[in-house]
This record gives sequence, structure tokens and C-alpha cells, in this order.
Amino acid sequence: MHTEAPDHLAPYAAHSASSRGRRFSETPPGSRSEFQRDRDRIVHSTAFRRLEYKTQVFVNHEGDLFRTRLTHSIEVAQIARSCARNLQLNEDLVEAISLAHDLGHTPFGHAGQDELNHCMKHHGGFEHNLQSLRVVDELEQHYGAFDGLNLSFETREGILKHCSLHNARQLGEIGLRFLEKKQPSLEAQLANLADEIAYNNHDIDDGLRSGLLTMELMSEVDFFARHLREVEQAYPGITGRRVIHETVRRMINALIVDLIQTSRSRIAEIAPRDIEDVRNAPQLIAFSDPMAAEAAVLKKFLREKLYRHYQVNRMTAKARRIIAEMFEAFVGQPNLLPPDYQVHGIVDDALRSDKQARKVADYIAGMTDRYAIREHRRLFVME
Repeated sequence: MHTEAPDHLAPYAAHSASSRGRRFSETPPGSRSEFQRDRDRIVHSTAFRRLEYKTQVFVNHEGDLFRTRLTHSIEVAQIARSCARNLQLNEDLVEAISLAHDLGHTPFGHAGQDELNHCMKHHGGFEHNLQSLRVVDELEQHYGAFDGLNLSFETREGILKHCSLHNARQLGEIGLRFLEKKQPSLEAQLANLADEIAYNNHDIDDGLRSGLLTMELMSEVDFFARHLREVEQAYPGITGRRVIHETVRRMINALIVDLIQTSRSRIAEIAPRDIEDVRNAPQLIAFSDPMAAEAAVLKKFLREKLYRHYQVNRMTAKARRIIAEMFEAFVGQPNLLPPDYQVHGIVDDALRSDKQARKVADYIAGMTDRYAIREHRRLFVME
């Protein structure tokens, strides 16, 4: 069986040869490591292909050049792999987690998730991290021997970034760390922060491209203004897209350099001997306090000036209405659903209601933006 070169990985990295394994036993992969196999299964999954037409901030049909969940996931994987190599962590595992982290996201970005959670409030709620795990554990149907992709424990652990204690109790081994207040692998911690680096910076790029943000407005953020001044000094007279790309590139680099240096220092201080020491330690992958403060200011600025911009709010309102109306229609009349999403043979009314609602949530969460718009039209418009 192929495994990573032991001299390349730190002892506290996740080693595929000592993985906690899969839910269903399989013959070891001959020419790949276990985490490479996970990554390959994710890339070939149906849910991964659908990310191409799922919203990041701007709904897919609003422009071809805006980020989607797919391009976002690829950017996260690139940042995470780069950091993992510097920290001697497992690049294959961090890439698998990065590519899978948004598989359960709804159409229409966070507006879709919030509305679906509201619709599901009497049926266990909806959370996209939990849905991503549900996708890889149950909903993908590629193999004869099991439902889902049967990923390794370490990849599944990394996908589940957040989890309520109530849900953690239902999940068995994968939910234990939330109950025991332990950390996941360093690779999982790294994928989480690579996600933050990617979306904060490409949302600036998309916001400027859309015209909802301006360079003058962005210059109110010291972190942005500082790097913009560097660009203008290095390239006098620079204009247009070049100045945006050069500025955002420097911001991403500053965040990555800080993350690597701070994490390396924390790891050296704790000196974990193996992955179990990592699980019992405090969080080791982190920004420095000054950089974390700058990232928090940037995040707050984007929330107020971009995510809550009135033009974004208009699309958000439409998106929430589409989700809510479809959910109500499908729960009220399950025979409107494709046969695979209809629940039969359960006598208990409350149990049947919860199971049917969850099936409806699975169906809606799996939709792309444009499919959701078309499906809503099919249900409510007489053409």
C-alpha cells in the first residue's frame, strides 16, 4: 500500500497508515494513500460537480466571473496545501477536507442555509457542516457495498468543523471531540483557517468587480489600505484590475505567512509527539493576535458593506422565499417530490414527518442556484 514518505511528514501530522479507518472496511488502495483515495472520491462525487453552480456571494446567473462554491473550494485547497507543506502536515488530507467542506451547502449561499434551517426548526434544524458529512456518509450513491463515499475518519472529522452538543451525541465517534472538548487534527484546523483566508479575500475581489464595493470604501480598512499603498509605491500609476489583484495577493500572502509562523511557534511550544497529543492540546493552528484582530475588522466590514448591501439583500430575500415556498409545498404534498425523496412505510406520524422533512431538506440542499429557480417555477408558475 502507498503511504506518505515518513521523512516528509512531522510525527504529529496525520499519517494515512495510522488512520482510524473507514466505516466499512475496504481493500487498501494499491497505488495511493488512504487520504488520496478520499480526495479522488470527493472530486468524482455528484455533490462536488454541483458546487460549480452554487452561490458564494453573488447568485450564479448574476455573472460568469464571480466565485462559486467550486472555485472557492479549489482556492481553499490551494492555500491549505501550501501551508501544510510548510508545516510538514499531510497535504492530501488537508486537500480532501478543503474540497469537501462545502459539499452540503444549499443554493443561494448563507441565505439558503439560514432559510432551510428556519424551515427545519421543528425537525432537527439544518447546518451545512452536518449536511456535508451527511452527503459523504449517506447521500452519495456510487458504490454497491455502502451508501456514501466511505471516507476515512480523519477526512470526515475535518469536514465537521462545528456541531451542537445535541447533534454530536447522535454522531458516535465522529462527534466525541465536541463532547470531550478536544481538537481535530492539525490538517482539519488548517483547512478551517484556509477557508477564512480564501473567502475574506475573494469576496473583496468579487465585491469590487460587482461595483458594490469601491477602492475608496475598501481603503477604510487599514489592512487593505496598507497593502494598497505598497502596490502604488511599487507600481506608480497602476490602475484597473491589476491594482486590485496586486493588493489582494499581498493580503493573502500576509495572512498565510502569519499563520505559518504563529502555528509553527505554537507547535514548538507544545511539542506534540503524535496526532493524539494534538487532539489533547489547545488549538495550534492560528493567526497571531494582531493578525486575528485585523482579520476580524475585515470580516465585520464585509458583513456590513457587502453581505448586507441592499442589492445583495434583494437577492437574499428572493432566495429565502424560493427555499421557503418549495419546502412548504414539498412537505405538504410529498407526492410532488421525485420518488427517491418520498418517505413510505412509517406508521408513526411524528417520525414520518421528521423523516420526510429531512428528505425535503436533502433535496433542496442538493440543488444548484439555477435548478432551484427552475424547480420553483415548475411548482408555482403556469406556463
